[in-house]
Amino acid sequence: MYNLSLVILTGCSGAGKSTAAKALEDLGYYTIDNLPLFIMDKFVQVLFDFNVEVQKIALVLDSRSKDIKKVGEIISILKSKYAADVIFLDADEDSLIKRYKETRRTHPMGEDLVASIRKEKDMLKDIKEIADIVIDTSDMNVHELSRQIESYFIDSSNSMYITVQSFGFKYGVPPESDIVLDVRFLKNPHFEEHLRGKTGLDDEVFSYVFSDKRTKEFLRKIKPLLTFLIPNFIQEGKKFLTVSFGCTGGKHRSVAIAKFIGDYIFRKTSQKVYVKHRDINRS
Repeated sequence: MYNLSLVILTGCSGAGKSTAAKALEDLGYYTIDNLPLFIMDKFVQVLFDFNVEVQKIALVLDSRSKDIKKVGEIISILKSKYAADVIFLDADEDSLIKRYKETRRTHPMGEDLVASIRKEKDMLKDIKEIADIVIDTSDMNVHELSRQIESYFIDSSNSMYITVQSFGFKYGVPPESDIVLDVRFLKNPHFEEHLRGKTGLDDEVFSYVFSDKRTKEFLRKIKPLLTFLIPNFIQEGKKFLTVSFGCTGGKHRSVAIAKFIGDYIFRKTSQKVYVKHRDINRS
């Protein structure tokens, strides 16, 4: 079978798929947008079976195909048969409403914008869960999204892209997580009035979290585990790994731990590491 790299770009309407597709084109991907679903598998099969010049393909699949259930089935088939990497672009409701009002476009799910956004998000839940990469573009401009896409796929054939993130359990576990670690057993800066308004990125909070002897014991166990897992995942061909640390609100303990582990992995491996804090700005 011919060695071809396949990326599937999907997600919410208005979340930035056109921008992401252009970024992939700039990286040398032959991008095809909204190919009819009934020929999708056969089209990819032809590319894999014949020694064609095109080595990198990006397919854009979304609700414009109308049959979202079928879209999900096609994506699952392409992941299984061709080891496709799936990128899911998401954004919060307010951001999507603002973008649609600015462009004056009609949402593919209908005329009622808010109802259409909510309906599409609900219908895409299963696809989001099987995605390899989930990008929330709510606070991104087109340049930031392009750089994000580039950071995942430049020289990705020879390395793994590792995301280390913090989150708050009260807002739900990030569905893209490969490894989830709960740090709510550590002492909580939230109950210290002078620390409550700060985050785990502030020195005072970071020091407070690391003053708990259980933090050091936790890290002594986690560091060798990750050091063991990462090269073994790479050996098995895994290109993306997301390690998520959760506390109650996602502002203090998980942020401090994610920051530390992100720095540790960056120092200890040759892999690309991205640290993000999903809920750090939530109230």
